Amino acid sequence: MFITRILQNDRGGQIMLAVLALVLVLVPVLNLLVPEGSFLHMPTYLVTLLGKYLTYALLAVAVDLVWGYLGILSLGHGAFFALGGYAMGMYLMRQIGDRGVYGNPELPDFMVFLSWKELPWFWQGFDMFWFAMLMALLVPGLLAFVFGWLAFRSRVTGVYLSIITQALTYALLLAFFRNEMGFGGNNGLTDFKDILGFSLQSDGTRMTLFVLSGLALAGGYLLCRYIINSKLGRIVVAIRDAESRTRFVGYRVEHYKVWVFTVSAMLAGVAGALYVPQVGIINPGEFSPLNSIEIVIWVAIGGRATLYGAVLGAILVNYAKTVFTGLMPESWIFMLGALFVLVTLYLPQGLAGLVKNIKENRWLHKFSRRAQA
Repeated sequence: MFITRILQNDRGGQIMLAVLALVLVLVPVLNLLVPEGSFLHMPTYLVTLLGKYLTYALLAVAVDLVWGYLGILSLGHGAFFALGGYAMGMYLMRQIGDRGVYGNPELPDFMVFLSWKELPWFWQGFDMFWFAMLMALLVPGLLAFVFGWLAFRSRVTGVYLSIITQALTYALLLAFFRNEMGFGGNNGLTDFKDILGFSLQSDGTRMTLFVLSGLALAGGYLLCRYIINSKLGRIVVAIRDAESRTRFVGYRVEHYKVWVFTVSAMLAGVAGALYVPQVGIINPGEFSPLNSIEIVIWVAIGGRATLYGAVLGAILVNYAKTVFTGLMPESWIFMLGALFVLVTLYLPQGLAGLVKNIKENRWLHKFSRRAQA
């Protein structure tokens, strides 16, 4: 009943969640129950790939919340995604124990290689799963809160805010590249063995991570819809459309911006935490400004301010990336840029807007024919 109320007047979201539920049931059946020799069997690597797409979709939903509904074009959400990923990566590194190359039960291999003598203070507690997950939420959320508090109180908006978010992720990229930071430097964190005692290479673990990614996407989507449907959501949209008027009637605009920006960053952190055990690595490349720009392109192609359009855009663009980087690795970035330009020019509401226009045109066509009859 609660979910029905949240999804009221959200036909696209209802369809998206129904398809997601079907996929979450169908994929485990095809992978675990159908024999490997069968035509219908789904390989485990494909399950992992789908799981990665779902984490990207959750990240796109987080960006759509702040860009589509709050009007903040964030070019730094890749940083929050990467911070969540590093929190999970630190936990997975602690789980390796004495099975590393150097056999040190306390220090990760890269610390032994760099002659570290003891575990840094900021690695303490990451041997506990619950603590790592808490950090995957709190660290991106705290960074977003501090950044947002300073930026929004100073009334930094528009392209200036976008540039600052881009500078934020670039600064983190440079910092995490340094070996003395204690996060593995250029190589990052990798060679993970297991999670909660379960091997990351087993089909069951990979399937569990896939299902968790789907559930996290559904939960993140419903949370965003709940925010948008509430009074808070209406104020947020008012800030996007007329910030000065909203401030004039008495709302503390910066408080709403900080709150939504922080929630969005925490969702991105969850996506990053689910991404890392499925791909098996996290390195400073995830902080790359290009990654954050790509996220915005997913949302623009799918359809800004629709949420389900962001999901659609993230999955389609990343599927195309998987295909075309294999066929034409050097041309993909140009194809992505061309696709973004075409969508901006001819589909300002993205693919979600295209579907809506087709439906409306059909309805108008039927109405016209009935009127003529």
